[in-house]
Amino acid sequence: MLVNPSAQPVSLRDRIVQSPLLTAGLALVTGGIIGGVTAFGPLYAIAGLLALFVATALLVSVQAGLIAALAVATIIPFGTLPFKAIITPNFLTLVLVALNAVWFLRSLARSDAYDVRFGSLGLSLIGFLGLTLFSLVLGARGLPDPQTLHNYAKFVLGVICYFTVINCVRDRATARLIVRTLIIVGGISALIGLILWVLPDAMALQLLVALGRIGYPTSGRVLRYVEDDPNGLERAIGFGVDPNSFGGMLALVAVLTLTQLAAPRPILPRWMLAMLGGVQVLTLLLTFSRAALFGLIIAAAFLATVRYRQLWRHMLAVSILGAVLLFGLGYADEFINRVLSGVQFRDQAQQMRLDEYANAIAIIQRYPVFGIGFGQAPDLDLSAGVSSIYLAIGQRMGLVGLAVFLGLVALWFTRSLRILPALDEEASSWLLGCQGAIVAALAVGLADHYFFNIEFSHMAALFWATIGLGSAIEWLINDPQPVPSSVSVLSE
Repeated sequence: MLVNPSAQPVSLRDRIVQSPLLTAGLALVTGGIIGGVTAFGPLYAIAGLLALFVATALLVSVQAGLIAALAVATIIPFGTLPFKAIITPNFLTLVLVALNAVWFLRSLARSDAYDVRFGSLGLSLIGFLGLTLFSLVLGARGLPDPQTLHNYAKFVLGVICYFTVINCVRDRATARLIVRTLIIVGGISALIGLILWVLPDAMALQLLVALGRIGYPTSGRVLRYVEDDPNGLERAIGFGVDPNSFGGMLALVAVLTLTQLAAPRPILPRWMLAMLGGVQVLTLLLTFSRAALFGLIIAAAFLATVRYRQLWRHMLAVSILGAVLLFGLGYADEFINRVLSGVQFRDQAQQMRLDEYANAIAIIQRYPVFGIGFGQAPDLDLSAGVSSIYLAIGQRMGLVGLAVFLGLVALWFTRSLRILPALDEEASSWLLGCQGAIVAALAVGLADHYFFNIEFSHMAALFWATIGLGSAIEWLINDPQPVPSSVSVLSE
């Protein structure tokens, strides 16, 4: 083969000069940066540039999309675009829309390598979504109001995370990455909540109000306290707005962390898992969410019974450490009184919860089949909204919707428990972590409704993404051949 001795490597500058497309792209980026700095200031220009890089990563790799979605859902779930529009989408909606578009287009372009997977729950879950739509239209007696429709669309995107995960997690490396990501971003969110709780109220309030530029509340109950008493105990909220939903999220990710801490082949170094798990559990305690604490205990007991007997020792150690910290911080008496008053239904919050339960049961009795939909109650003597997943589904979708939901969860647990013995030690710890996380969410759901609330779509996304991850691990058994999941749609 003849080689031209005068040939020189083509530099990046020469490539740009010789390529009109690259030149135009560089000009657009440069012009956009200059225009952004001029029109909006350097902060928005930097944010726009960062968004451009994130968008590029989403188009190149579904792994990047999954990481971004989980990070937003756990750390800054209510963040929106910093400008007003007819519909102002939040960050999670934008990431999920982009991620779903990427994996679906990839399946169309390479159907031989990337078939569309429905999983064991796929068709049943589509039926469940159909029931939610039917209840939405039936309850609104036609077209719902724009805000309800907007929230419902975000909720559907959250439920669709089941399909997103099973179609993006196609190999062991990606499954490992997603479990690690959930643990780490959960730890980051918990650390933010802990820092805000430790800071003086005025400084924490100033930091949270600064998030008003991206859709966070700037007035009213920005900081949260037990019994809404500013002179009482402050509750950890992180960037989650509500301490109960924040606690429910921490319960889900803390169970994943504790499972890996007990696993023979942990996904991260044990010292790191211990630190992350400690921060998650401590911040969960500081939310003073009794439902979240109850969910964590029930999930840990489930895991200790099914596989990891040593978790009983870990639970004892964590309980002792938590008690020492609460006594050291001077909150032991208040914490114990809050737990006892909750169990005995003596405080104002629990009395209100009992009223909500009675109201929800009355709605289910009047509208037992398909419920009242996702708007307001149709009768003046009743009000929608109840602090329980199961009663919330019952009043929104009727007993039919509740039966379908319980059937979906039961089917997933039956299948995953049956396939558990066939998995190796590493993969079984992942699946057990998913099972424990869902047990925690279901236990939290006895007294909180955030995993089925169209205004908290990130909680629905975490719930169904965790179930999807468990189903994706099943696919690793059925289809052991690794398939690269980081493929650019633009290059195919």
